[in-house]
Amino acid sequence: MAMASGHTSAILASKVKGTTVYNTTGEKIGYVEDVVLDKTSDRIMFVALGFGGLLGMGEKFYPVPWSVLDFNTEKDCYIVPLSKSEIDEAPAYELDDLTRSDGDFDSIRRQSYAYYEVDRDW
Repeated sequence: MAMASGHTSAILASKVKGTTVYNTTGEKIGYVEDVVLDKTSDRIMFVALGFGGLLGMGEKFYPVPWSVLDFNTEKDCYIVPLSKSEIDEAPAYELDDLTRSDGDFDSIRRQSYAYYEVDRDW
């Protein structure tokens, strides 16, 4: 999988939250609901990508490794090299599940990195 190249400047997590995510063909995929950090290390674990649902009902959150996202400065959005169907088939969780039990959390992180074919960074 292609690695993102738009990570050349520092950014506040509060600026990332809510940013729209598109795929490489310009199709809107979702938005960044939040950035999930490993508070015991210096790592961004992943972003919680919101996708699906209607008016907040039935929405799923996809833990996408940070390195998969590429920031597009012209459109002020993130680009992922994935189709909607590829995202829809990815591991998805309730938002609370992404930070619940550290034991389960490691499993979520491993599954996410494996699905997106990203090398572990921990």
